Amino acid sequence: MTVTALISGGKDSVYSAYLAETQGWPVDEILTLAPSDPESFLYHTPNLDLVGLQAAAWGRPHRLVPIPQGGPAAEEAALTAALGSAGNVIVAGAIASNYQWARLHRVCYRLGRRLYTPLWGKPGERVVREEIGAGLDIRFAHLAAEPLTPELAGARLDGERLADLVRRSASVRAFHVAGEGGEYESLVVDAPFWTSRIVWEGASSTTQGGVTTWRPTGARLEPHP
Repeated sequence: MTVTALISGGKDSVYSAYLAETQGWPVDEILTLAPSDPESFLYHTPNLDLVGLQAAAWGRPHRLVPIPQGGPAAEEAALTAALGSAGNVIVAGAIASNYQWARLHRVCYRLGRRLYTPLWGKPGERVVREEIGAGLDIRFAHLAAEPLTPELAGARLDGERLADLVRRSASVRAFHVAGEGGEYESLVVDAPFWTSRIVWEGASSTTQGGVTTWRPTGARLEPHP
């Protein structure tokens, strides 16, 4: 049995791959699909070029597959082609997006692959609390919901900030506190099961049309002390 983990660099995909390993399914390959469309409904898009650093920190081979413009049909076709040479088990970090789930399930079924989504159906707050408890260093990389203001860009998502997300969702406007509806995207920069962490020399943050994107610059790996 071989295992391919779909990893975008965000908290849910990294954590799901880790959970697969704790269940006795060591990850043989990290696969990242990189769409040309930054507004892709199927794929995470911020900081995809940094997944290679995550893979190196974890000691896993990494495959990056660019996806040309062409809309949902092209994205699903690219997923089919990429998984055609992937492992027997596909690990993904979907929590509640029926759009993602339906397409992943359909492609895996056609290819005869087993789909493992350990976070599927879990409450968002519980998922994030588990990810924080596992020791992931999670940073806000993309903010696209009204209650999520620009000062969060690049900030660490810890227990205190999770409580703040819950409060904002209740008092300002409701959103999925795990970001499953695209309200925010994240970047994992360190984990206890890595040998190194991602550090950066600087960072840029841009806000346009109510959407804020954060990107570290000069990123590199630094061994754990």
